Amino acid sequence: MNRPVTVAGDGKEHSVESVSSKDREILRRRAQLQRDYANSRENELILKKWRAQAAGRREAPPVRLLFSNFRHEVITPRLQCAGETARQIEAGLLGTLVGRELFDDDTPIPPTCDMAWYIHIQPFGLQPALTRAEGPNAQGFHIDPVISDLDTEIEKLRGGTFGVDRERTARRRELLEDVLGDILPVRMVMSSLPGGLTNPLVRLMGMEAYYLALFDCPAAVHEAMDMATTVYEQYYDFLEKEALLLPTNGLSPLAQESFAFTDELPTEAVTSTTACWGFLESQETTAVSADAFGEFVFPYQQRLVNRFGLLSYGCCERVDAIWPDYLSTWPKLRKLSVAPFNNEPRIGEFLRGSRVVYYSKPRAEFVTCDGPLNDQAILAYFKGVCQAASGCLFEIAQREAGTIFGDYDRGRRYVRLVKQAVDAYWRP
Repeated sequence: MNRPVTVAGDGKEHSVESVSSKDREILRRRAQLQRDYANSRENELILKKWRAQAAGRREAPPVRLLFSNFRHEVITPRLQCAGETARQIEAGLLGTLVGRELFDDDTPIPPTCDMAWYIHIQPFGLQPALTRAEGPNAQGFHIDPVISDLDTEIEKLRGGTFGVDRERTARRRELLEDVLGDILPVRMVMSSLPGGLTNPLVRLMGMEAYYLALFDCPAAVHEAMDMATTVYEQYYDFLEKEALLLPTNGLSPLAQESFAFTDELPTEAVTSTTACWGFLESQETTAVSADAFGEFVFPYQQRLVNRFGLLSYGCCERVDAIWPDYLSTWPKLRKLSVAPFNNEPRIGEFLRGSRVVYYSKPRAEFVTCDGPLNDQAILAYFKGVCQAASGCLFEIAQREAGTIFGDYDRGRRYVRLVKQAVDAYWRP
């Protein structure tokens, strides 16, 4: 699950080192392969799908198998570089091509080497304490609360921070331009503006304590939400004042591993956050009533939506219950995450004929269960997904997959089956 709380390049600290001549050759071969894919007829056909979505035309939807939870199967085994910095660059190049090179999905390929500002944003003044599961691809973690009583410890949350490391950004850009720039021009990109509120709070106090606080000390919950919202508003002001904003359009990243294609935002010179995509979600409140969401979350999200140009909403939570009174009131909403926990036909009814993309995140067990793929079960499941989304702008991204057992053919075949279901059952 994606968490847009920290936005700092690739989110990792990197040592500064030179790239050896051997590693340089490897990287340049990778870059040339990316350029070839970017200039291919297949890539142009894929871009056509994304441009249709951007213009609000209900044409063939993009279908993708996302690998963020099984990088150890598709990135790590294929690394050839020896140096740490070179391996980090190589991992980025390999990651750009996974969808096209291994799965033949609808991931578009840029003719550029993309990087972002090294920027951080932390909405509260405390760092969470997490105990992570062990293992080569462990995903789980346990929250070790640093807040035990929100009502009496509310002051500990003050002091959220944000900032940019211009020097580090310049060093990384200089390195990329030196190694790859004549093959893939270096391009600065920016993802959607972050605005996570409930997740940072829950990571400080735990889910049970958060839910109890809604009853025991509602005023403290409101105060904490106001704190975080204010920090984000100050962060947006900072981005504008420091000229750090970049266009969020076309082949730029959008939260939840999508892309920012739209015909409603500028492609050049951005000076205000109201010309950018934003992203919000509130998985942590998926089990509360719609009224509780409306009381404790929506007013603060509304303040952030006021600062966006367009909005992408949701991760893995249910959104069907909060659509009628809340999400539907946002005219800026253009992409809605539809996890399988929703009443999907109902979501389809809400979005049919609108400019809001039905961003389907299907159940993952059909590709991750051990043993051969069950073609008929996959087609039957996606028949329901496609029928629910018929008449909607539609996008399928298979997220939350933890393994394909290192079998690239398995991933490619899965994508073919999903596209077969789309062809058979989805209607514009």
